[in-house]
Amino acid sequence: MSTPVNHVIPAAAPSLAERAYEFLRDRLVMLDIKPGDPINEEWAGGVLEMGRTPIREALKRLETERLVVAYPRRGTFATDVNISDLAHISEVRRTLEPKAAASAATRATDADRARLAELRDQLDSAAQKENADLLRIDLELHRAIYQCVHNPFLEDTLIHYDNLATRIWCVFLPRLRGMAGHVDEHSPLLTAIVEGDADKASELTLDHVTGFEKAIRALI
Repeated sequence: MSTPVNHVIPAAAPSLAERAYEFLRDRLVMLDIKPGDPINEEWAGGVLEMGRTPIREALKRLETERLVVAYPRRGTFATDVNISDLAHISEVRRTLEPKAAASAATRATDADRARLAELRDQLDSAAQKENADLLRIDLELHRAIYQCVHNPFLEDTLIHYDNLATRIWCVFLPRLRGMAGHVDEHSPLLTAIVEGDADKASELTLDHVTGFEKAIRALI
């Protein structure tokens, strides 16, 4: 009797619409596409070497995430960054992010923990980077933690509000001080998740999110 062969199914490559979404999303979040700027579909399609259909699918998704707004007969534009939204965004993040970090500490796989430990070790070389690069590292770390929750609905929600918070960060980027310290706060948080300490991960995350709001309010 022959032994069944277990075939590993490779992860599917991202669709054209997914590639377009990620390309535009990260430029909108980091304000590389500035608030109020029109989204040039022809430019995006040329850079990504794809037609307009996946670009338009991506823009529809980005509109639901409040990163772009479409006007009939005028086109699609990057949304404004409203500092008045800070309190609402922070309220959601204070509620969800500590719970997510605690869940990550209990649900992360061995592979997840190895990846977080690797990211933590890379933080030592981050201190000398520019603020914009530090903010990109901040995004990467947050998204890595969210993946460890293994709840796609919660992950999408966390990414959505982290994106909106990051846009506010970017507005104040030239005036921010201590950005390296903010990013370095992830080191003990990542350690808590890697070691499975849910309570510590929750506590550190709440401090991190609260610190973000205080830092922005100090500059308003």
